[in-house]
Amino acid sequence: MDIEELLPLQDPEGKSEEKKKISPLLSLEKDLELYSDSIKEVSIAILNEGISTHPIFVAHQHTVSIGEMILDKTELNTDWTIQASTLDEFVQKGIINPEKKALFLKSYKKPQEFMCVFVIVPEGANFIYYPYKK
Repeated sequence: MDIEELLPLQDPEGKSEEKKKISPLLSLEKDLELYSDSIKEVSIAILNEGISTHPIFVAHQHTVSIGEMILDKTELNTDWTIQASTLDEFVQKGIINPEKKALFLKSYKKPQEFMCVFVIVPEGANFIYYPYKK
């Protein structure tokens, strides 16, 4: 039984509320599951080719000017486009303050096990770490 079945939404004043927006992160999780193998392949290539020891993937639904597109939502009929970037590019473009780079590196997880994803939504942007599927 779902929590919604236990606690149905009620409208005590009898006014109909606007439907709550579904979090875009739910569709992101679905797309990251689908993209997992491809993103891991790109991450390993970035590591093995010596491009960077800290790959970062940018997830967005609009146009952004960082990284290189690797998975296009239009071509793949998904909700999110993924671009590949690196820590160096994030510092160079000022997304990560050079003084905060050491702090960022402390939280950075193993790129062989987790994808570092910079998620951009209209409300803002943040880093998440999502495990590759086994």
